Amino acid sequence: MENTNEMKLIFDGRPVNEGLARVAVAAFCTQLNPTLEEVSDVKTAVSEAVTNSIIHGYEGEIHKIEMNCRLQENVLLVEIRDHGKGIPDVEKAMEPMYTTKPEADRSGMGFTFMEAFMDELDVESAVGKGTVVRMKKIIRR
Repeated sequence: MENTNEMKLIFDGRPVNEGLARVAVAAFCTQLNPTLEEVSDVKTAVSEAVTNSIIHGYEGEIHKIEMNCRLQENVLLVEIRDHGKGIPDVEKAMEPMYTTKPEADRSGMGFTFMEAFMDELDVESAVGKGTVVRMKKIIRR
């Protein structure tokens, strides 16, 4: 398809790799000539999704996280996928301030930030199989 570009990154679910995901998505989306604010929004949303996979999906175990990015015209599509424990109740998990790890100083704002910084957010999850977070950002030209 014309005017599209794709990137796939597979990395270990280690906290240090959250920065890798942020930088990779920022570099990838620069082709659309986004504003600094748009790049910052995308980096924050990706950071939240990757952190959720590491902390909640894998609970400290090291497994793979996949980040798929696609540019289509002036739209950035980002998918973060883990094969972790999954979310029993996605709707509940997406409520502001909801956290399953209050003892670990988790604010419960990850999905809220993703929704705030991106134009669309979709979360699919199956217990024991993992979670897919799909986000869309329209880059205003």
